[in-house]
Amino acid sequence: MKYGEKEIKEFSVENLEIWPNKHKKNYKIKIILPELITRCPRSGYPDFAKVYLDYIPNESVVELKAVKLYINSFIDKYISHEDVINEIYDTLYSKLKPKWIKIVGDFNPRGNVHTVIEIDSDNVKKKF
Repeated sequence: MKYGEKEIKEFSVENLEIWPNKHKKNYKIKIILPELITRCPRSGYPDFAKVYLDYIPNESVVELKAVKLYINSFIDKYISHEDVINEIYDTLYSKLKPKWIKIVGDFNPRGNVHTVIEIDSDNVKKKF
């Protein structure tokens, strides 16, 4: 097993590295993760997406290598587009407790269907 495979296989979301935010002012962190790979729960075919993570930190920020390993940990999961983006949102929201967070999953077209899943904390708090 190569070192990268080992890191991904051994990664646990419980160990997602979070650092203290030293800055009290509002500022936005934008992270682009262009290589999310999951597996379709029905067919097993790979699904590919670009994930956009924007957040305004509160007390904590996520370490960049940790978020990379977290995203890479989905590589062999059989999970729908909706479920993976919701899982990423729920995990980061609960770990970081940000002032605001938005996650967008822009999935590559497959079978003539292009899916974009977007969740932001402003809309999650609203009752539609």
